[in-house]
Amino acid sequence: MSDRAQAGRGRESRGRAGVSSGRFFIVATPIGNLADLTGRAREALAAADHILAEDTRRARTLLTHIGVAAHPVSLHAHNEASRIARVADWLARGDDVALVSDAGTPLLSDPGERLLGAVVEGGHPVVPVPGPSAVLAALVASGLPCVPFTFVGFLPRKAGKRARALERIIDAEDTTVLFESPARLLRLLEELAALVGGARRRIAVCREMTKVHEEILRGTPPEAVRHYREHPPRGEVTVVVEGRSEVREPDAAEIEALAVAALADGLSPSAAARRVAARGGIRRGAAYDAVMRVRKAGGVDESNGVGGGG
Repeated sequence: MSDRAQAGRGRESRGRAGVSSGRFFIVATPIGNLADLTGRAREALAAADHILAEDTRRARTLLTHIGVAAHPVSLHAHNEASRIARVADWLARGDDVALVSDAGTPLLSDPGERLLGAVVEGGHPVVPVPGPSAVLAALVASGLPCVPFTFVGFLPRKAGKRARALERIIDAEDTTVLFESPARLLRLLEELAALVGGARRRIAVCREMTKVHEEILRGTPPEAVRHYREHPPRGEVTVVVEGRSEVREPDAAEIEALAVAALADGLSPSAAARRVAARGGIRRGAAYDAVMRVRKAGGVDESNGVGGGG
């Protein structure tokens, strides 16, 4: 049986005047170890008429490894919109198109969402070819609860959005998985350590998964900070953060002190409440009530959340 037949055994009909549509394959590729490429992924890539890749050089390395001579076409954040019409034409004439990412499962913090939306809107068959995923590999190796979990990709760069994203992670009861570059990992860990304060919160830093120098560091944010200050990280990094434990009976004096500190840092009442809830291990509503009590008692300026008075 031919590669094309192995990949799908015939084409599906678009249902318009008997016109046959090409298929759009979403193909997961290895996150490090090339032996992790599935047999079905090999067949789909060998049979595809066109292959889209964020980094064509990395894609060619994989294709050469499996003996596929195709020349991949670039698909990245700067040209995705312009590729939509081209891919639609390919599919309309019956060509099969495969999308791969630099590593792992496409569309997870990678380009392609707008293109996929157009493919679905156009009524073309979408064929997922599952396989390696840095998200799932890190999650199951972390030693933390796997269900439920939330994947947030890369955190925002802008300070305000980043602070809110970090507070949501600390406040979440679910396990959270995120990506980070090695150059910014220490900053992330320092931010997490500052947010959790003295509370024990487990994390796992999964680096170079499936590669020769694979490393899984399990511990707390302060422990990870100490480690990576002494051993600067390299390679791809996925971080898994434990969800907030069940709420406990709050210590009134401790909660008040946390509220005072948060307001003293110039946080708005809602932001202060998120921090107090995370560090004090209490519900957001109780934290907000504590913040407002402190704010009122201290004569806090209603316009910006900064303490007023004397």
